[in-house]
Amino acid sequence: MKRVFVLILLSLFVKTVSASGLVDYVNPLMGTESTYSFSHGNTYPAVAVPWGLNFWSPQTGENRNGWMYASTDTVIRGFKQTHQPSPWINDYAVLSVMPLSGELKLNHKDRGVGFSHNNEEVHPYLYSVTMDNGVKVALTASRTSSVMEVEYPSLDGQYFVIDAQHGGCKVDIDQMRRRVTGYVKNHNGGVPANFTNYYVMEFSHPIAEKGVMINDFLFAGRSVGEHDRVCGYLRFIIPEGEKLTVKISSSFISPEQAQLNFSREVKNKSFDEVKESSVSQWNSLLGRIVVEDDDEEAKQTFYSCLYRVLLFPREFYEYDADEAPFYYSPYDGEIHDGYMYTDNGFWDTFRAVHPLFTLLYPEVSERVMQSLVNVYSESGFLPEWASPGHRGCMIGNNSLSLIADAYVKGIRGFDTEKALQAMVHQTETQGEPLSVGRNGYQEYFSLGYVPYPDYYEATAKTLEYAYADWCLSAFASELGRADIASDYESTSYNYRNLFDKSYGFMRGKTRSGEWVFPFSPEEWGGPFTEGSSWHYTWSVMHDVEGLSQLMGGHENMTFLLDSMFNAPPLFNYGTYGFVIHEIAEMVALDMGQYAHGNQPVQHAAYLYDYTLSPWKTQYHVREIMDRLYKPTPDGYCGDEDNGQTSAWYVFSAMGFYPVCPGRAEYAIGSPLFDKVTLNMPTGKSFTIFAAENKAENVYINSAKLNQKRYTKNYILHSDIVNGGEIKFEMSNKPNLKRGVEVTDAPTSLTKVSKK
Repeated sequence: MKRVFVLILLSLFVKTVSASGLVDYVNPLMGTESTYSFSHGNTYPAVAVPWGLNFWSPQTGENRNGWMYASTDTVIRGFKQTHQPSPWINDYAVLSVMPLSGELKLNHKDRGVGFSHNNEEVHPYLYSVTMDNGVKVALTASRTSSVMEVEYPSLDGQYFVIDAQHGGCKVDIDQMRRRVTGYVKNHNGGVPANFTNYYVMEFSHPIAEKGVMINDFLFAGRSVGEHDRVCGYLRFIIPEGEKLTVKISSSFISPEQAQLNFSREVKNKSFDEVKESSVSQWNSLLGRIVVEDDDEEAKQTFYSCLYRVLLFPREFYEYDADEAPFYYSPYDGEIHDGYMYTDNGFWDTFRAVHPLFTLLYPEVSERVMQSLVNVYSESGFLPEWASPGHRGCMIGNNSLSLIADAYVKGIRGFDTEKALQAMVHQTETQGEPLSVGRNGYQEYFSLGYVPYPDYYEATAKTLEYAYADWCLSAFASELGRADIASDYESTSYNYRNLFDKSYGFMRGKTRSGEWVFPFSPEEWGGPFTEGSSWHYTWSVMHDVEGLSQLMGGHENMTFLLDSMFNAPPLFNYGTYGFVIHEIAEMVALDMGQYAHGNQPVQHAAYLYDYTLSPWKTQYHVREIMDRLYKPTPDGYCGDEDNGQTSAWYVFSAMGFYPVCPGRAEYAIGSPLFDKVTLNMPTGKSFTIFAAENKAENVYINSAKLNQKRYTKNYILHSDIVNGGEIKFEMSNKPNLKRGVEVTDAPTSLTKVSKK
């Protein structure tokens, strides 16, 4: 049955792709076949506009369940205004609604109605379903608002439930004006006490009956419910053939702003007008990358991935009556002018999501940089994992990577002096929660590493701090601050202190300078984060040549990379105490110790470019694309994570990848499509051609950049944004003489002295 469902999905996409343009290549169900114990993406079908303040999604799981929608579920419990960036972080400011027919059931555990995927239509701009009880729902969304159309199968029990969830909420029913207003305060931490999401909704038909449920007590006829848990209900009497139209808006600033958002986005607009506006926005932004190829399934995968990249980070700002941006700060609880973004874990997204923004969506990158400075001003720290305020999740100072990468690629328009101040502060102080600032900073600077077991995940932290120091050094150098640049370049070599030449791997080291015993590169956890030494040994993005020299040269490093892909997928779950889902996903891949389902190792296939064996990068990158991605509910090989695993595919399918964000170049891989055109917002374009690009022709035989022979294993950012073309001639045999000179290697902090 699963195979039949997949084939139905693909055939539907091929038939509808011409209806609305590129956006109809997108399958929002890609990655939704996921559970706590095994992830095929951990995604949900977000109906939204790119980077929207609010998303909407069908809800198949119970309230508070991070897996809000699973393609294997059989009931719908509601349609949810959601801000969830990850099931592990869960949701906040949640409001859900549910039309019912027949008996009134308010509790989310009881009100689920069966449905079939055969009766769904799913797009970024539209979700529609006819449920088993005959109720048909269609939903579209704008930036802060949504419009829903409901068709009831009969006059019997035409109910509409408003579930304000938990954690302090209000439902206020104005029967005469056909309006419901209120607020929700639910969250999972990281916000001030005054955090509130104010909502307003209006209905096209008169309300015949109303009531509220406060906690578990039903009050028929009552108009107002305000408590920890509140549901409201409305009953309608809508003649056959008419649709109930529901328009909903919300604001994190005030009830008045929620009404302004409502008036601006949906009040005088039809369902189709809002939908077509969403279609237009998606096509415009997806159209920054135009793929031309006969492989329809690969294009579906590509644009489904690009859709995921364009969802996060969320625009957490709104527009006042004069169209000026302002926002409620989830850090100090005040209202500020300017831009704020949230719902992003930079441990994931610094690698490829934000580099894609600096390349093709620089206007977004500029606003994100302003947001980072704003967060520092309001909280004293740069964000590392925000949802919507600081959350205690993951490690590193990867906000530094975002700033450095944006600046070296030409992004200005933000306070660079304050950004530099914030970056230095981020390395010299421990914040609360531990994910902000630098955990173990004193030992890192005094010992040259973070000691284990004094600090959990200490080796991973050391490696990430060393890369962050290089980013800070690069940024300071651009600003003419040679003193800061020199200091942090020195500490960016700290990765050397945890490389054990006797084993050829990164290891944990105690405070006294002893290696942590016993050691196995297959052991997860302990000194490492969601991985093992097999994965984190490669986390020296800024100095791959330096790492190669520690390993004994290019030949030895190439051998160890080969070993990673060829070794049996053995593991020791170590300090985790059980098989975490990332381990299970690595084993299922059957690609040795390579674990593409998690982020630390995703750049590793490109490291052959640095060892002057680029044909091996070409082979492995193409194999990863072909084997581990498809536009179906089981289409990812692990957590999608705010667009990062998707951005890897987007870059790789184009033929290059940002191994080292903060450096204005990209390692070259194996272009997947016949032709890809990058449309820069400047009006310039860059085109990637791949001649003879058959499925078996994964190797680059030759290349020309702007009509000139090109042998390098990287391409400069400036080559792309200045416009032009690169033409690859593909082959089924590796060209062992191309890309093998010292000058062909991508840049490293350590200079390449020999092959």
